[in-house]
Amino acid sequence: MTATLTWEKRRTRPWRNWARTVQATPARVAVPGSVDEVMGILAQVHGHGVRVKPVGSGHSFTPVAVTDGIQVRLDRLTGLRAVEIDPTGGGLATVGAGTPLHLFSAALAQHGLGLANTGDIAVQTVSGAVATGTHGTGRDVAGLAAQVTGLEIVLPDGSLVRCSADRDPDLFHAARIGLGALGIVTALTFRVEPAFLLHAVEERGSLEEILDRFDAYADSEHVEFHWLPFTDAVQLKRHRRTEGPARPLGAIRAWWEHDVVENAGVGLIQRFTRAVPRSTRLVNTMGALLISRRDYVDAAPSVFTTVRRVRFREMEYALPRAVAVAALREFRALTVNGPWRIAFPVEVRIAPADDVWLSTAYERDTVYVACHAYPRTEYRAWFEAVEELFVSYRGRPHWGKLHTRRSDYLSEVYPRMHDFLAVRHRVDPDRVMGNDYLRQILGD
Repeated sequence: MTATLTWEKRRTRPWRNWARTVQATPARVAVPGSVDEVMGILAQVHGHGVRVKPVGSGHSFTPVAVTDGIQVRLDRLTGLRAVEIDPTGGGLATVGAGTPLHLFSAALAQHGLGLANTGDIAVQTVSGAVATGTHGTGRDVAGLAAQVTGLEIVLPDGSLVRCSADRDPDLFHAARIGLGALGIVTALTFRVEPAFLLHAVEERGSLEEILDRFDAYADSEHVEFHWLPFTDAVQLKRHRRTEGPARPLGAIRAWWEHDVVENAGVGLIQRFTRAVPRSTRLVNTMGALLISRRDYVDAAPSVFTTVRRVRFREMEYALPRAVAVAALREFRALTVNGPWRIAFPVEVRIAPADDVWLSTAYERDTVYVACHAYPRTEYRAWFEAVEELFVSYRGRPHWGKLHTRRSDYLSEVYPRMHDFLAVRHRVDPDRVMGNDYLRQILGD
């Protein structure tokens, strides 16, 4: 039996995503407090031509969650549902789909558990982060979806399904990164392990040296770097597991590094270079001198994640690791020699191959290159030129970040796209969960 629903008024006020790149005015908004209510929403509209889209924290830059029909907010489907600990001290943890990642990590920590890896933004909802392919950087595991072992999902006809690699495996493999196209995920089960500490060493490095010795750096347990365009300087971050003891950054140092330098300072630089574009090269050269060394040990979630208060635009491509060095050298030359004045650091991360059908790391070791730009700067032509370059290397765009690829190209670089579309046609032939963005990337 499904629950009676209480709807907000028709034509709600506009919804905007975090980056302010997308706006939508849904006809109705539902905030279900139970799985039964989610089932009721979809059962009521089934067969009536009404579109439905779940939405999380709005941290996707693309219109993946946009609808002019019914927007379903998962704010009340939160919390740790169950924990099963195995003899190794790890196990399985099931969590409500609307739980922010930082609250999920905190709940796991109370049981002495944690995820093997997360992305660097902790305010995303678990389901939204998984559905769009959120990943961190790591030698052994990077993507959140690769850590999912089971899903509870309400299909577009209102039926509830629990799937895994052994139970409706095609739906499971498709829905781990499902783009909100297959139904509304209400809970996810993750493989978890004993909580661990990371020893973090973060310092200034040389882009040229990293490219010359790329495999040595990429084989670190967790490594990423942020390149300052028009310089050879990077902020190099290497993290590895350690037995401890913990020695986190002091409160004043953490405030200075994270709040002042990485947020207020970055915002000031972006505003200044937007006003005076010709200063970008000099500003980045001076900024490189301010990259300080940090050496500390802290709980993994505190090391993996950061707080981002400066809004930006982002495009990220996943490149085959085998061609990454050549692509990065060409990318650097394109950026430095072009007419664009980009002050925002470029982020590079590493991921192993995985088996998630629509993962950007599906069956290939991967290097991610994320381009950022400050709003109202002249970045669009740069994004277009970089995208053309990365496409020439068979790059895969992040589903939640800006790109222009369409279904014809994406079906070429995702070997299991046909299987994903077959599952979609089976569970949502009427495209209840559809929108224009899904039409762009998946076709009709």
